[in-house]
Amino acid sequence: MSGKFWKMKRVLITGYEGFLGSHLTRRLLESGADICGMDIATRRKETLLTRKELSLIDVKKESVGNYKALCGIIRKKKIEIVFHLAAKALVGECLKDPLDAFASNIQGAWNILEACRNSGTVNTVIVASSDKAYGKQKLPYKENMPLQGKHPYDASKSCGDILAQMYFHTYGLPVAVTRCGNIYGPGDFNFSRIVPDAVKCALLDRAFIIRSDGKFTRDYIFVGDIVNGYILLAENLRKLNLAGEAFNFSNEKSLSVTELVKMIYKAAGKKPDYRILNEAKCEIKHQHLSSLKAKKLLGWKPEYDLRRGLAKTIESYEKWLSERKY
Repeated sequence: MSGKFWKMKRVLITGYEGFLGSHLTRRLLESGADICGMDIATRRKETLLTRKELSLIDVKKESVGNYKALCGIIRKKKIEIVFHLAAKALVGECLKDPLDAFASNIQGAWNILEACRNSGTVNTVIVASSDKAYGKQKLPYKENMPLQGKHPYDASKSCGDILAQMYFHTYGLPVAVTRCGNIYGPGDFNFSRIVPDAVKCALLDRAFIIRSDGKFTRDYIFVGDIVNGYILLAENLRKLNLAGEAFNFSNEKSLSVTELVKMIYKAAGKKPDYRILNEAKCEIKHQHLSSLKAKKLLGWKPEYDLRRGLAKTIESYEKWLSERKY
């Protein structure tokens, strides 16, 4: 990461208080970036960011669904670099309310892309897609594969991803797309996700509930490694002429839900305790990504293996739980 590159760069991060957004915001603040943070739920009850860090951000409580407001923010702040992370990210919620998912993940994408196109100042746009945008096909997923999501969340990410590529090919917008495996680490307070929930259950001596049959496989990637990938991509988008490209970020090692849960309980010093419901619907059973392109073009590689990443994650939740009553 080049601190000189980011010094006083005017950066917009949508979804800045979320899990990934808060980690990215912290890293860029440390490098001297001038950050405008946009989120529909500013000052979340739980966020990784401290009061001091939040005080350094120009906060905008606004939805990416509001195109007029989005254009105003970008123009007024003379934004140069945009990280578009805001999205409806939970598969279950998108399944229950697909229209809400489409409004956030598809309309939100075209709003940010069009606002950047008309800004006159934005020279780098990074759009967060997902491994689920690929849908069900041969593994590992590679960036040149078609995008064919078949369920609400998956399809919404496929559409946003395609829109980003369209804005490059049609309008020359300097945009690149990221597709990541399952991100985990400190500061994820959405306990419907497997890692934070399993860690909390292990630390509280509770049984973890597995919604699937336990055999679904995914790759799990530490949040710090994803932040490194985003930053490397933004720094090199113009230098290496990467506009219009997509990049997978993964540790390239998949394992089943039950294998992961056992690892978490063991890392927490507890005996594995879980129940399998086998009730998961509209989810792809096996997924994992190839990160060869990111390694070759960006020089990116994960610094954390799963054991080290889980140890750091568990340590952070131990501290978090010690400050609360359960």
